[in-house]
Amino acid sequence: MSVIERNNVKLSGQVGGQPMLFAHGFGCDQNMWRHVAPAFEDDHRVVLFDHVGAGGSDLSAYDRAKYSSLQGYADDVLEICRELELRDVIFVGHSVSSMVGVLAAAQEPDRFARLVLVGPSPRYIDEGDYVGGFQQEDIEGLLDSLDSNYLGWSHQFGPVIMGRPDRPELGEELTNSFCRTDPEIARHFAHVTFTSDNRADLERVRTPALVLQCSDDVIAPTAVGEYVHAHLAGSELVFLDATGHCPNLSAPDETIAAIRAFL
Repeated sequence: MSVIERNNVKLSGQVGGQPMLFAHGFGCDQNMWRHVAPAFEDDHRVVLFDHVGAGGSDLSAYDRAKYSSLQGYADDVLEICRELELRDVIFVGHSVSSMVGVLAAAQEPDRFARLVLVGPSPRYIDEGDYVGGFQQEDIEGLLDSLDSNYLGWSHQFGPVIMGRPDRPELGEELTNSFCRTDPEIARHFAHVTFTSDNRADLERVRTPALVLQCSDDVIAPTAVGEYVHAHLAGSELVFLDATGHCPNLSAPDETIAAIRAFL
């Protein structure tokens, strides 16, 4: 099976235009970019894909050993870029995929022109002076809950992560996305995501980057966005009025405007 089929890659926009590669977060798929990606089709070659284990990807390609760290997902991103001969890439990553983009850009810096990191976090667990937003026991409890009752966890945390109680349909969409994901794969991806530590990898990146920080984000609080900005050379930090962790769904116009200003 080709990389294109494996990751359910979809192309749109301008053939020969500067590529924009959109990567989705945990429990989601490329559909989460449907309000944002089309805004760039007039000027760019838009590339959407699903991480292996998500959306329309080939589930049979899921390898627990390969995807036991975020590097496995970064390797996939680079394989997609090589297969499509993408250069001068603008990588747009949401949530955990922000660190996937960081790892890919650190490995092949000449392939990437810009990074757009939406709600990034290099480490979710507090350590010493570092504020990640969660205590060790918080993450252990979250993962235990996810392991014992994934569907229940999805219904409980989908609306919390979305952070828009005034628009319950958004929380419901995220919940439904979680529920469509294979539970076994989702549980493994969650363990990899919430126990990862990519702080040192930020120092390896020299690609200009935009850090988009939402307000009242329970997954990646303000201190985390400020940390990423401080440790990512040449980065810009933009605070969005959007609340929650998914501005690509809850505030697409503001997200688009911030990306356009950066580009």
